[in-house]
Amino acid sequence: MITAIGVISAFLSAVAYAEWQSHCMAPWLAFVLLLTSGFCDAFDGVIARVCGESTVFGGFLDSLLDRYADAAVLAGITVAGICDHLAGLLAITGSLLVSYSRARAEAAGLKMESVGLAERVERMLILLFATVVAFFWLPALNVGVIIIAVLANVTVAQRTVHVYTETKKRNCLKPRTF
Repeated sequence: MITAIGVISAFLSAVAYAEWQSHCMAPWLAFVLLLTSGFCDAFDGVIARVCGESTVFGGFLDSLLDRYADAAVLAGITVAGICDHLAGLLAITGSLLVSYSRARAEAAGLKMESVGLAERVERMLILLFATVVAFFWLPALNVGVIIIAVLANVTVAQRTVHVYTETKKRNCLKPRTF
């Protein structure tokens, strides 16, 4: 239920961002809904574990829905024309690949916790801060999205180097046979 509230909040936040310049309350709604989404995401897994309702499928679904939420919010900002379209596309792609690179590396048996500059929490905080500044200076959202685009893709590069280094240590760079 908390996960659903978080995802719905993110999608509504995306709509509010898309309407940023059309309605006077849209910026505030975008911020409050994004903050709500972030809080729900921070606590849904913790609450599930405390209540004994944590499952593998729940973790999978939560991660999957987080990707939809991330993409929706950044798409809302991009569609509104508040940020450069290329920056928006790179931020969305980088954000998705941060998660994918971690999942793929962990599936290969590598630890990826805290590898890279900009995991989801950092990207969320950058966007929240940029949103607050944008109340007074709208280009702040463009700057925030550019920062997210750069940091997310740097994180993917850091994870790629980490996986290469770890697999080389383990002598796992042998060619695959199919």
